[in-house]
Amino acid sequence: MRRIVLFFIFCLLFSPIGARVKLPAFFADNMVLQQQSECNLWGWTEPGKKVTVSTSWDKKAYMVTANKDGRFEVKVKTPEAGGPYDIMFDTSAKRETAIQKASPMGGGLEGAVTLHNVMIGEVWICSGQSNMEMQMKGFKQQPVEGTTEELLRCRDAQLRLFTVKRHASLTPVDSVTGHWDEANSASVRDFSATAYYFGRALRSTLGVPVGLIVTSWGGSACEAWMQAEWLKAFPKVNQHVTQQDVDKLKQRCPTALYNGQLKPLIGYTMKGAIWYQGEDNIPRYDYYAPLMARMVQGWRDDWKQGEFPFYYCQIAPYDYSLIGWKDSQLLREQQLKAEGLIPNARMAVLMDAGLEYGIHPRKKRQAGERLALLALSNTYNVKGLPDFAAYKEMTIQNDTCVISFDRSKEWVYFEHGTTSQNFEVAGQDRVFHPASKVWVSRNRVYVVSDQVKAPAAVRYAWRDWVEGDLMHDGLPVSSFRTDNWETQPVSTQTGKDYNNPQ
Repeated sequence: MRRIVLFFIFCLLFSPIGARVKLPAFFADNMVLQQQSECNLWGWTEPGKKVTVSTSWDKKAYMVTANKDGRFEVKVKTPEAGGPYDIMFDTSAKRETAIQKASPMGGGLEGAVTLHNVMIGEVWICSGQSNMEMQMKGFKQQPVEGTTEELLRCRDAQLRLFTVKRHASLTPVDSVTGHWDEANSASVRDFSATAYYFGRALRSTLGVPVGLIVTSWGGSACEAWMQAEWLKAFPKVNQHVTQQDVDKLKQRCPTALYNGQLKPLIGYTMKGAIWYQGEDNIPRYDYYAPLMARMVQGWRDDWKQGEFPFYYCQIAPYDYSLIGWKDSQLLREQQLKAEGLIPNARMAVLMDAGLEYGIHPRKKRQAGERLALLALSNTYNVKGLPDFAAYKEMTIQNDTCVISFDRSKEWVYFEHGTTSQNFEVAGQDRVFHPASKVWVSRNRVYVVSDQVKAPAAVRYAWRDWVEGDLMHDGLPVSSFRTDNWETQPVSTQTGKDYNNPQ
């Protein structure tokens, strides 16, 4: 009995003075905050409790009171890129004045939570399905090109990595599972290859700390990353979602990943987002462009950071007959159309970076670096970088189709010679024949088919698997068609679970 009494006395004497502070997993040691911003920080403590948030870069203290649910939110001003810094969260009212006057932050105060090694720089959200999720180590028997060489030189204390653990949920959750790491061979090996190459390019060009938060899941549908309210505009989407649906469909269930992996992040002050998804939506390609546009609008509305940059990968060519699907070029076309529907958004083309027998291309460096090209040119205003040319229009001169392009300051060319086998021509009968002559002059492509004397339409790389060879300034041009003729919808069957190889 005496021991029990002594134990309780000990607890009273040495327990923390203030109430405990609980923070989401992404507010932690090694994190990155967006530079020159008012960054949102939040967490939980006792309802009505005052919390003092102190930042070592400017020695300021911000005071906030937790609401009736115990949640508190505060905005802190961040300077130009730099670090490392500390952030302290303290609930002891008696210490508020002392903390305001404190110089560098002391550690070890009772009742306080201190985050160490915090950097100020550029923060990006990285989302999508398996080709965003695919780690540098690859999937089983599916390697990433260049991993060994990259792991030998990837160490960078100012590149910080956070991966959200997979979690599908019927209702929104408050936090995620994950942790921040500095880039080194161990952390990079288990991190998204596409996101890593994107971040590495930003670090190299901008010379500031970069923080990457990856929230992805192989095989996930676009619908899974959206709120139910947004999906009302798409009657083909089944909105009668139950817990049984979440348990069965997981990453393909509408709203499940928005609730479980995105909602907890919303409000984390960042620069923009990158996206690599689309394969799962091939059977539902016909409304993908407006669906994706609505998703981006919803994310922006929720984040309350205006029309933040949104850069995405066009899915790479692959022989979809291997999983019972076809006509992925129609989904690629929808992704191309999405550029015109989403403000401050651009698409990275991967027509030369696919894999005929694998839906997970090995060329992740190309994916990440091309996303970085878009960000550096359009968000950070870096001059001298190449851009992706895009089909503009076709004119007809007798039996010759002349194709012109937007954003084609340099001349177009073919990657492997002076002509291409990837063009087809049709007349008014809508029957396509291989082009017999294809050549380029400056920024025009000329296409002729001996079997079509009165051409009406041209298609380039218009099939599932193709090695794209039409280039501009070192970058591929998307597959395209000059017609808008109706096509038969592809199968709506689910197909194989190709995105969950582990």
